[in-house]
Amino acid sequence: MEFNPSRLILARKRRGLSKAALSLASKISLRSLGYYESGEGNPSNETVNTLAEALQFPALFFFGNDIEEIVCDAASFRSLSTMTASQRDAALAAGSLALALDKWIGERFNLPAASVPEIRSLDPDTAADVLRAEWGLGEKPIKNIVHLVEANGIRVFSLPIDSASVDAFSLWHNQTPFIFLNSLKSGERSRMDIAHEVGHLTMHRHGIPRSRQAELEADRFASSFLMPVRDVVANIPRGMSVKSIHKLKARWLVSAMALVYRLYTLKILTEWQYRSYCIELSKAGFRKGEPGGIPRESSQIINKVFEALRSEGVTRNVIARDLAIFPDELNSLIAGLTLASVSNEGRNPTQPNNSAEKERPRFRLV
Repeated sequence: MEFNPSRLILARKRRGLSKAALSLASKISLRSLGYYESGEGNPSNETVNTLAEALQFPALFFFGNDIEEIVCDAASFRSLSTMTASQRDAALAAGSLALALDKWIGERFNLPAASVPEIRSLDPDTAADVLRAEWGLGEKPIKNIVHLVEANGIRVFSLPIDSASVDAFSLWHNQTPFIFLNSLKSGERSRMDIAHEVGHLTMHRHGIPRSRQAELEADRFASSFLMPVRDVVANIPRGMSVKSIHKLKARWLVSAMALVYRLYTLKILTEWQYRSYCIELSKAGFRKGEPGGIPRESSQIINKVFEALRSEGVTRNVIARDLAIFPDELNSLIAGLTLASVSNEGRNPTQPNNSAEKERPRFRLV
């Protein structure tokens, strides 16, 4: 196999490094790195090992075929204006590795096909109602939104970026929708992030949402999708209080702030009440987090996939080896989505992996 310059670029971006920073870390000249990344020169085996150590990737990673790289214009970043270029590139590179993992899984298992309608001509509230009807939800609260979107063909992966300023993002890739979640967010805010991205996947499917208007539409969609108006109105007590907010947010599994804002937009709270609740909740720490909140939701697909693989002796090390990444990198792509860490026990990673040759199992998600 020949050295693949695109993989060097991807690995560098995944670590959030500029060429100058990688040059400093690896003690390889900036000019030489330029040659390697442009394909004008091939590094020696010793240099590849140096790059591998600096970038925390196996040396074999740099000799594989091209990895389908996510470009910025294909992703719907909510916080693009507050992100640094290195954070954006690191998030996109992590997403590209997740696409490679999804391809690996898809070659061995029959996963749910996408059932995400295009809803471009409706306002966000109506679009949320249409999707709820399409997915047979009625007015009931959504108990696990990760399970829901996976059952409808949306792939969910973690976004291993050590910054809370990087929100979730989504994209369509080869007719399959993907959502990437920041694993630093609370369970409630992660649910809202998923609903927000579902709004992009349905309302802005063939467009590139870059405007403030598109983000506001996705916010409205998410609020309506998680807290349908008729269910909200039916469950609001006559005498509202902050104590009521704490009780009610558990019904829809949303943050206290999100619920208060929903009540305000539905004119259930006056502007004075809304501001008063926000001040009181902020003092209690709800502006920055969700004290006493719910745990993050897990993935049915990832857990069932790894359960099936474990039964065949296919370990975390084997999967990582097939992808030419380290096990820690693999785990970072599914952080918070699995019920337990992927086991290292099982088939020896030096044994050939023939699981792709068998009939692919079908999963039934509930």
